[in-house]
Amino acid sequence: MLAADLDLLQGTLDLLILKTLTWGPKHGYAVASWIRQTTDDRLQIEEGALYTALHRMEKRGWLESEWGLSENNRRAKYYQLTTQGRKQLRAKAAVWTEYAGAVFKVLKTT
Repeated sequence: MLAADLDLLQGTLDLLILKTLTWGPKHGYAVASWIRQTTDDRLQIEEGALYTALHRMEKRGWLESEWGLSENNRRAKYYQLTTQGRKQLRAKAAVWTEYAGAVFKVLKTT
C-alpha cells in the first residue's frame, strides 16, 4: 500500500472518529457502534484500527480520555474531543469534502 493510500485511509478514520465524538464522550465500542449505525452498517471499523487511531489522536492532543463505567457497568475508557481536536475536525472535514467533490466530478463524467 502506498503512503498516500495509507494517509487517506487513516485520515478518513480520524475524521469519522472526531465527528462521532462531537456528540459527547464515548468509549471505543460506542464509537464503532455509532459509525456502524449511522452508515446503515456500510462502515464497520475493526477494533485494532479503532484503538490504534484513538491512541494516536490522544497522543497528538486531539482527544483526552478518562476511565468510567459503561452502560453494562464495565470499566471503559471514554474519549472526548479537545479544542485542538475540534480544529482538526474542521480542517479534515474541509479537505475530505474537497477530495470527495473531485472524485464525484470524475464519476459523473460521461
